[in-house]
Amino acid sequence: MNDERSSEVPWVDPIVEEVRGARATLLAAAGFDIEKLAKRLREQQAVSGHPIVTLPPRKPGHRSGEAA
Repeated sequence: MNDERSSEVPWVDPIVEEVRGARATLLAAAGFDIEKLAKRLREQQAVSGHPIVTLPPRKPGHRSGEAA
């Protein structure tokens, strides 16, 4: 069976590529240690001056987008 799609070059989304590049840069700066990255981001958040939103826990069985 000859599938024409197998010879096509996959489409590359430039936004996805940019996000993946930013992720790689952030992880590399943290030595590929997710805990170190999370700590750094929490520290930056604390000094940013932006309000921090803490959402209440979800009720069991409730899924996002469903009517209550």
